[in-house]
Amino acid sequence: MIKDKFFDRRNYIEILQKRISSLKEGYRQNIAIIGEENVGKTSIVYKFLDKFYDPRIITVFLEVRPESFQDFAKRFIGALLYNFLLNSGLTLKEDLDFLVAKSGSFIPNTTLKINSILNDLSRRKKANIITELFSLPELIHQETGKFTVLFLDEFHNLENIGIKNLYRDWSKLLILQKNTLYAITSSMMFKTRVILSKQLSLLFGNFEVINIEPFDMHTSGRYLDHRLPSLKMSPGLKDFIINFTGGYPLYLELISDALSSRPDGHDIYANLADILEDLLFNTSGILNQRFSNYIKRFLDSPASNDYISILYLVASGRNRIKDIAHILHKQKKELSARINYLLELDSITRSGDFLKVSDRLFAYWMRFVYQEKMRSLSYDAKNQKEKFRDNIEELIQEFLKQSQRPLSNRVFELLQLFEDDLMQFERKKIRLNHFREVKPLVFNHRFLKDGLLGRSSDSLWIMAIKSDALTEQDIAEFSKECKKYHHKSQRKIIVTLKEVDPNARLRALEEKVWTWDLNSLNQILDLFSKPRVIA
Repeated sequence: MIKDKFFDRRNYIEILQKRISSLKEGYRQNIAIIGEENVGKTSIVYKFLDKFYDPRIITVFLEVRPESFQDFAKRFIGALLYNFLLNSGLTLKEDLDFLVAKSGSFIPNTTLKINSILNDLSRRKKANIITELFSLPELIHQETGKFTVLFLDEFHNLENIGIKNLYRDWSKLLILQKNTLYAITSSMMFKTRVILSKQLSLLFGNFEVINIEPFDMHTSGRYLDHRLPSLKMSPGLKDFIINFTGGYPLYLELISDALSSRPDGHDIYANLADILEDLLFNTSGILNQRFSNYIKRFLDSPASNDYISILYLVASGRNRIKDIAHILHKQKKELSARINYLLELDSITRSGDFLKVSDRLFAYWMRFVYQEKMRSLSYDAKNQKEKFRDNIEELIQEFLKQSQRPLSNRVFELLQLFEDDLMQFERKKIRLNHFREVKPLVFNHRFLKDGLLGRSSDSLWIMAIKSDALTEQDIAEFSKECKKYHHKSQRKIIVTLKEVDPNARLRALEEKVWTWDLNSLNQILDLFSKPRVIA
């Protein structure tokens, strides 16, 4: 989201405020801000920088681009000096020679070093120059007592500007520098985690990883209410938009902007279908162009058909690795190589035996736009457009139909889809047992009534379902109820639509009861391509 439309994200702003304010107290904690494209990482940093002020802390934001090292080094020096001089009372110009000259009277030793670096750059000398460059904030601290926070946006692009031994030299600095805090951001989540766990894994100077998530459902709803205060939208349609966008701020913004521009009194249902057609189907649509450009990265690859086929299959719900191997007639080794490449690009994520397209809207585009155009036998898009509209309207109707059903019914059907596959759940892998029997349970308690029982050949799942908040008493009553069933492999689960209270969660751990909140349940629904539950 663009800067003036920033919404919520207080928890992330508070983390940045706390970590950066602690720097001058002698506590330095480097930060890695990661998240998918369009999730709002840069907007969070902009918002923080817009509000943050401390005369003892210099904040520098620098986008790392695919460019020459000389260009990067000059931009780095320029940004550092500009922000150092920002509160000096001088009228500043974004000109490197001007900034170096003006800084000379304040930080002569640092300026001397900068001139030495610039001289080396002019002579194409690169040995140890990244160390010298990243050491400049420490020189400023020696001369002024000021601390520096360096925001390096999409920092992984440093690998592409010709720096030898980048991480080896940088890691040495990270251990020694006590007055410089690095806040790196990246949309390459898989790659960043590998870098942090291998090349930049240190005893001192480690990075705290802040994973930026899309808006949760409650925040997405508040966002739509905030952006569309006068629009009379049914709760069902609003929930559909939340489900469809996955809470990505950019997608919510585009749809809400388009809805707000429509004349009052028009059918919102028809408007929404028109808007999604404009955004996703039409060749001039913002998201159509965005996703078309994204898919081009695979077209020059010798294995382009495999990559696109895997993306389409996963987007269409055929997302078990064994099913993909069967459909594509691929050996395990070859398929693993293709999947690993897509994982490294963050195009897909893996949960045990399941794969998932990371971006929900991209998955819909693959299903309803890209693949349909690839299959089309006609020269015009009329038939494709009609089919796209039909698919979108069917998607909306299915979501509205499911949202009206009791939660216990939806979980009942979900359990019937399990086929002994593994999924990743809260850092543990669990087996989704294939049940030969699933039946309703009724608990004779005041606050705990509905439940389910799933029986497989070697396990027994006992589930309680509660729409409102979970209490310690609920855990105790449920645990007591489970003792009526005798099975060597018993799994006890309570599903709740509310966030689980810490005390209730602790009691659940003691009783060996799993608690599935709304987020946990929706993770599983996603794996089976079922509409999310919007509480």
